[in-house]
Amino acid sequence: MNASAQRSSALADEPDRVQRPAALAPGLARHALIAIEVDPSAPRDHPLAAGAYRALEVTVSLLALVVSLPLILLQFVIIKLDTPGPALFFQTRCGRSKIVRGADLAGRTDIVSATGKFEPDRLYWVPSTFQFVKFRTMYVDARERCPELYAPQYTSHEEFRAGFYKLDDDPRVTPAGRWLRRLTVDELPNLWSVVCGHIGIVGPRPEGPVFLPYYSAEEMQKFTVRPGITGLAVINGRGTLCIGGQIDWDLAYVRQRSVVVDLKIIAITAWLVLTRRGAF
Repeated sequence: MNASAQRSSALADEPDRVQRPAALAPGLARHALIAIEVDPSAPRDHPLAAGAYRALEVTVSLLALVVSLPLILLQFVIIKLDTPGPALFFQTRCGRSKIVRGADLAGRTDIVSATGKFEPDRLYWVPSTFQFVKFRTMYVDARERCPELYAPQYTSHEEFRAGFYKLDDDPRVTPAGRWLRRLTVDELPNLWSVVCGHIGIVGPRPEGPVFLPYYSAEEMQKFTVRPGITGLAVINGRGTLCIGGQIDWDLAYVRQRSVVVDLKIIAITAWLVLTRRGAF
């Protein structure tokens, strides 16, 4: 166990391993998106508490944007001088799933029920997306330079879970981008996504839609809460975790989330950013 995992052991028990999904096609792990049923007995946030927490998130994010404005402007200049292209990078990411009636999902071929059939009167969590914004740290033609990195093909669920989101020496990352990533300042625009309500300060990692067809039904629980800038996956390994490791910690957060846990995660995240652990 690494040092960051030891520091955060008080926040969460070691996450349970999720079950492997059944193969839907010979030799392939990719499958249609899975909609899981809404559990009516699951605990829900009190409306007043949720509203107060949301107001706090917006206030903190706006204050952080104002305080960091000089650094944000400096990054604009550095990125523009470093390599051609825009300073900001927009990408589609998966947000909190939408709740949809089974009757409205009947006949769809792009999404399937975890139980094999949509019940008309039941509610289901259906994946949704939003536009994620951060400072550009890669070359604008990164997709043309490394097309193989943009079309992941996993032959098994185990292979998917053993993969990594980031490379130690990613050829797509610009010289300035390497420094911005190590300092974690390229993520400052994420605060605007918090203000807009797409993500929270704390939550699971915002996933890319290209990976969703490899998620099992159990792993789709990750999307029943808003994603966040930081979370248990960040403080327990950050970029050093494999995909499965990150998903497991995200699921642990879904099960254990509370205001107290969020505050502890934020405190440990601040320490990790200052010491630059797990960032590359």
